[in-house]
Amino acid sequence: MQARDDLPGMIMFDRRTFLAASAGALGLGAPPLAAQSALAVRVGFVPVIGASALFVLAGDGSARAAGLNLTLSKFDSGPNAIQAFASGTIDILVIGVAPVAVARSRGFETLVISAAATGGSAFAAGPVLAKAFADHGGDPAKAFAAFRSAQGRKAKLGTLPPGGVPTVALHHWLWKVGKVDRADVEIANMGIEVVQQAMLAGAIDGGTLLEPSATLVTERDPRIRRIVNSPGMFPNIPGVVVAASGAFLKSQAQAAERFVGLFVQATEIVAKDPARAAPHVLAVLGGGLVAEATIARALASPAVSYVNDPRAIRVATEALLAYQVELGDFQRAPSTDGLFDQALYDRAVKAAAGR
Repeated sequence: MQARDDLPGMIMFDRRTFLAASAGALGLGAPPLAAQSALAVRVGFVPVIGASALFVLAGDGSARAAGLNLTLSKFDSGPNAIQAFASGTIDILVIGVAPVAVARSRGFETLVISAAATGGSAFAAGPVLAKAFADHGGDPAKAFAAFRSAQGRKAKLGTLPPGGVPTVALHHWLWKVGKVDRADVEIANMGIEVVQQAMLAGAIDGGTLLEPSATLVTERDPRIRRIVNSPGMFPNIPGVVVAASGAFLKSQAQAAERFVGLFVQATEIVAKDPARAAPHVLAVLGGGLVAEATIARALASPAVSYVNDPRAIRVATEALLAYQVELGDFQRAPSTDGLFDQALYDRAVKAAAGR
């Protein structure tokens, strides 16, 4: 595994490193030599449970068997991933829909070729803030007000950078659902893994945790409590989608369809058999510090639902983008016209069913 100096925050997993990790987790041997002649596909992702189908199809050999040689690149947030996507170093991204829509509105050729999941995050509170929620029946406005009164300061919350879907969900929950007084909270923007570390270190009072971090953190420190899951923060909020660059779609349309077909099949495994999917997800997200059982529980978390058909997230995507205008993420909501390549998705599903 090697870091790329020209793309900060990005870790490159070359083919040998990723397959070795997967093989180690599963007790499998080396990949077949035939995979060396497969089509190279560069895939970026954010390390969240909603991207799990990618880890399954990359780890179980199905991508290699279908003639796709995947190189995976990890990013700590969607907006950071878009920078690499726009530079031409990534063919496919598995990230939140909002950054993709914004990139397209700014002239970058990209299309959403499949959905992956809705939700995927939760708000967790440290011991003191958790007690305030318990003492006030889970009412966000009362809990944060009580915290400030007792502690003499605002509650410090951690979340992703502006524009990230989990960040939008947090704001929606605070201001629209919970009617929280803005004077009672302070929000700090940071990377996915930094929020997890800050929660465990007690450096923040609460934060937006993406699965599997939400499961991992609350298991490691039971005093940290999960307060609300994505569905209660922003109903049906699109979590992760699969987007392909225009250049890749033009030059490798059949490969894109093949990838979507594999992704849909892998999603079935993730949704219906978490224990089977867990070793592959662990190989990418575990970092050697997470138990396989924890990953399996995170895959079945109430914070996330797995969905592939782009039709299922169109309305919610429009609601998401409209709210981001209210937040000031951009002046006008990016249009969703032409954002979803429904025809490619339908062809991919039909072809996969026929194999």
